[in-house]
Order: sequence, then C-alpha cells, then structure tokens
Amino acid sequence: MFLVSNAELTVACCRAGVIGTAPALNQRDNAGYEAYLNTVEDQLRRIEAAGQLCAPHGVNLSLRKGNPRLEEDLVSTVAHKVPLVITSLGISPDVVARIHDYGGLVFHDVVNLRFAEKAVAAGVDGLIAVAAGAGGHAGALNPFASLAELRCWYDGIAVLAGGIINGRQIAAAELMGADMVSMGTRFIVTRESTAPEAHKQMILDARAKDIIYTPCMTGVPASFLIPSLEAWGLDVQDLGTAAIDAKTRVVRHGTREGKVWRDLWSAGQVVGALHDIPAAADLCADLARDYAANRR
Repeated sequence: MFLVSNAELTVACCRAGVIGTAPALNQRDNAGYEAYLNTVEDQLRRIEAAGQLCAPHGVNLSLRKGNPRLEEDLVSTVAHKVPLVITSLGISPDVVARIHDYGGLVFHDVVNLRFAEKAVAAGVDGLIAVAAGAGGHAGALNPFASLAELRCWYDGIAVLAGGIINGRQIAAAELMGADMVSMGTRFIVTRESTAPEAHKQMILDARAKDIIYTPCMTGVPASFLIPSLEAWGLDVQDLGTAAIDAKTRVVRHGTREGKVWRDLWSAGQVVGALHDIPAAADLCADLARDYAANRR
C-alpha cells in the first residue's frame, strides 16, 4: 500500500469497522506524517462524537536499515499513541518496548519461520503471515503451509495476508487457524485510494499470470504488475540486467527516469478476481455480509 493508502481511505475503513492502516513513509517527510496522524485522529474523534463507534487505526513502520526517518517517525507514533503499529523489514525490541510503554500493540510482518521467531522474541503482540501471492514484499510460502507451521509453536494472534478479497476467504482463514486477515490489493481498487487511475485499471485488466515475484526492484522479493514493468521497457525474462537501482529504487529507460512503487506498480496474484472500484464503506459492508453468510 506504499503511496496508495491515505487518510481518507484509513478513516473510511475505520468508520466501517475495519482497522485502517497506512505506511508512515507514504508521507514525504515527518511533518507530512504528523499531519496525516492529526487528520485521521480528528476525523475519527468527530465521527465518534456523533455517536458512531469506529475501529482503531494503525500505521506501518519500516524498520529496514537505512530508513533515515525511523526515529522521528517513531517519536511521532509514540506521541500520538497510535493504537496499532505494524513493523516490517526488520525487528527491534526497543521499538516494541517504546510502543508498549503507551499501551500500543505491535504486529510484525513475517514471510518465514525464522523472522517469526525473531519477532516473538522481541515481544510483538501478533504476527502477520505474508503468504505467497501477496502484493508488495510478499512471502514464498503457501498460506496453508505458513499457518500450519506457525500454529505448531505459536498460540498468539496470527493474521493471514495474501490473495484475500472476500468474506468467504476470511471465514476460511479462520478455519485454517488465523485470527484475522490483512488485505491490500483489494483496497488499491477503491475510490478513496490514491493509486493512479491507470494503476487501478491495470489491476482490473490483469490476471494472475500478469504478476511477477522478483527481488530486482527493491532487493527484497516483491510482487509487481508485469504490464507496468513492460511500459518502462523492462524485459521480465531478464530483469537481472535491467537498468534498475534496487537501493535507490530508480529505473531508467532512455531519457526517462522512474521510481519503483510510484511508476512500477504492485499488486497481488488475486487481480484476476477483481472487477470493480467500490467505495471503501461499500466494500467493507460486502465483506461483512459475505463473511457472516459463510460462517453460518
């Protein structure tokens, strides 16, 4: 959801009873992140003051080495007492402790057992098992295998991510051992998301065969839309020799210079089942109805 989720989408989800989250790095600088938090908190307070209960909101903090904003974004997160913090691309017991100090919860993205064990040792409150087929920085494990292995030793909160778009799948994830699910691609194609219209249309036109899983874009395996790579002259059969700087996430084609995520777009393998661009509230209501019907 990098460069896709925004305050409007977060608030719409929370208002509909779904935990809405967004990466801190969606904002260009820490001042923008502060403004984002103020907007979300103010709007949720207004909604609840009018008598409607909202779900809590959350943020994603990238703990990758070299993130120059981590400390100041963490300070802002603590000052605002963000209810849920999703950490990824690294784990830090210090970060977990600072969030716990104000009563916040920490869920950590994991793509394999080794990362899961490190996160639990660091004291996180929940694990997000990012399975094969997810958008963005995805894992390579089948969701059945991922949850089965996790539940052999972990009895805490487990969230399943990857290829989930409807209430039937949410109910199925519960049967598999998950407590909750995390959804990204389905919310890219909502009216509130800031994804370019061309990105949304590409998702609607795509099928699973149009997704490539590669480390060449960022140095970490991630899922991307092949048509968006080809639009930049990239040969998906030979990305290893393409003019991509994974460290700066810059791609060059002739005289053009683009950025991974901004110009080379991500999505999960579930694209072939998406055919509309609903308002987030309508999507959440459909998820709830479908989930309830399948639970029955």
